[in-house]
Amino acid sequence: MFETLTNKLEGIFNNLKKAPSLNKVQVETGLKEIRQALLAADVALPVVKKFIEDIKPKAIGQEIIRSTSPGQMLVKIVYDQLVQVLGGKTEEINLKAVPPASILLVGLQGSGKTTTAVKLAKNLEKSLNKKILLVSLDIYRPAAQEQLKVLCEKNNLNALPIIKDQVPVDIAHRALNAANLAGTDVIVFDTAGRTQIDLSMMSEIKNIKDAVKPVETMLVADSLTGQIAVNLASEFDKAVNLTSIILTRVDGDGRGGAALSMKQTTGKPIKFLGVGEKIDDLESFHPDRLANRILGMGDIVSLVEKASQDLDEEKIKLTEEKIKKGNFTFDDYLLQLRQMKKMGGMEGVLSLLPGVGKVKEQMQNANIDEKLLSSNEAIILSMTKKERSNPDIISGSRRKRISLGSGTDVQTINRLLKQFKMMSKMMKKMSKGGGPQSGMPPELFNQLK
Repeated sequence: MFETLTNKLEGIFNNLKKAPSLNKVQVETGLKEIRQALLAADVALPVVKKFIEDIKPKAIGQEIIRSTSPGQMLVKIVYDQLVQVLGGKTEEINLKAVPPASILLVGLQGSGKTTTAVKLAKNLEKSLNKKILLVSLDIYRPAAQEQLKVLCEKNNLNALPIIKDQVPVDIAHRALNAANLAGTDVIVFDTAGRTQIDLSMMSEIKNIKDAVKPVETMLVADSLTGQIAVNLASEFDKAVNLTSIILTRVDGDGRGGAALSMKQTTGKPIKFLGVGEKIDDLESFHPDRLANRILGMGDIVSLVEKASQDLDEEKIKLTEEKIKKGNFTFDDYLLQLRQMKKMGGMEGVLSLLPGVGKVKEQMQNANIDEKLLSSNEAIILSMTKKERSNPDIISGSRRKRISLGSGTDVQTINRLLKQFKMMSKMMKKMSKGGGPQSGMPPELFNQLK
């Protein structure tokens, strides 16, 4: 997420941090480089200009020149301003209405509205324990209503039954009646998108809005489109008065122009970020946490929250007890692999850690990729129960059998066994009170320690 911008800013600040003191020329040069980095990230020019104008008096003032750590002080000033640009504070989704509360999702075709509707419903169900009804009002795109129905069935969510030849406003009225009868808390309406904004599209959305009286009218915009997404938000806001924004495909956006420009340009808060394809890959938007990530400081709070949601607490406690006894087996390692995959794999975890740019560079240099998780899982599953408990018995013939069963070569198996042995030694050391606390898989730990 925003790797290009993060790497550029990290480079700028690393140079400034090395200086024992900073003079006005050095600070102005740093600000000029920050300005160029933001423009290269497709941040709107007016936003960049205001950003630098707000920072400059603080950056060249006596406070930073006299600071014992001027480089760190400048980072803090930039961080504070980034938080303000991103919205200042976290804004929760508004559900303050007599149930059922209606949420209207709008946007262009291809922005990911339908999948986002399902992700949002799952998020509200999981985090707020709400009973949700999903409704497709898209009667134009072939199989759009069927797509929502299938996604709901796959994720155990309720979708309004499809009746052919109904117009969107009639579908909306039927949904309100059904929700009242079923005791539904929230209705998520997925409206039709178009390839471009047109009068008929906006007129239809206005009619739907009048019918359902939503507490939230949320624009679903593609982060990868940068300033196009920002301009789109302004157009939709003029037509239907948006309340908030969901940015999708943020995980593939190396620049971050849309996220950094949206609040300042439109005045509308971003409330969620789509960070992947899985049902749980929708994050609440926190300006302070994103500012940390942009500056390469990581996001430990989100990592802890993600872990608490995704990991099996009982299994973790059991593994911890075994580690304390110095008894770490391949079954325990398999559990760790699966827990890491639940959290989005190595990249999903590492993206929330400080210094992510350097860590990713080390991973690339060490040829570590996500495929290792799957291949190592296949190798362990091809072992017998006895082999998982006591890897020392894995002879040459056993390795050939495991190789055939897992679809890997003997060399890969040898590497895993060697790394596992090192990890086991570390676990035994930990059980005696020494060494770091780490749940990191062997191949990652040994390459990055």
